[in-house]
Amino acid sequence: MPLVTPLDAEYDLETKKLAEFFNETLGFCPNSVLTMQRRPAISKAFINLNKAVMANEGRVTSALKRMIAWVSSNATGCRYCQAHAIRAAERYGAEQEQLDNIWEYRTHPAFNEAERAALDFSLAASQVPNAVNADIKERLNTHWTEGEIVEMLGVISLFGYLNRWNDSMGTTLEEDAIDSGNQYLGKHGFEVGKHV
Repeated sequence: MPLVTPLDAEYDLETKKLAEFFNETLGFCPNSVLTMQRRPAISKAFINLNKAVMANEGRVTSALKRMIAWVSSNATGCRYCQAHAIRAAERYGAEQEQLDNIWEYRTHPAFNEAERAALDFSLAASQVPNAVNADIKERLNTHWTEGEIVEMLGVISLFGYLNRWNDSMGTTLEEDAIDSGNQYLGKHGFEVGKHV
């Protein structure tokens, strides 16, 4: 049961208009945004930050950004964000083999060294205490520009906010996100948990 009940999508029309972004990303407006709109300034600021972070400015693809989000959410244990991130990765064209083997990104041949460096960065930056070290810095700088690293950390930081928000709220997970979570993450024990 959620800590705070999501409001109807019609509650704040400015939020509703901005939230159309999620129709492409997820196919629906997330319950997290419907909860944030109890304070419309928060929902609007969040959506605009999300749009800025997920914009493609370099070689960090939309699919890779969503896989970075998944690794970050997996590290913090947020089932809600894990399901959303893997669903968005699928919708943004992640390769089937990568979706099926995201848990094994470090060793599976579907992932190249640049992607592994990005996903290891996500894992290290999402841990408490933070585990970003000289090795990760060197690997990132081998494959990515400083601007692309900023994009990646933007995703990790955005999902740090979302992981805290949704796990604390116990945000109800939408059916389509549950389906994606079960399909790609189920073989490793994905469950909805408190997000029922």
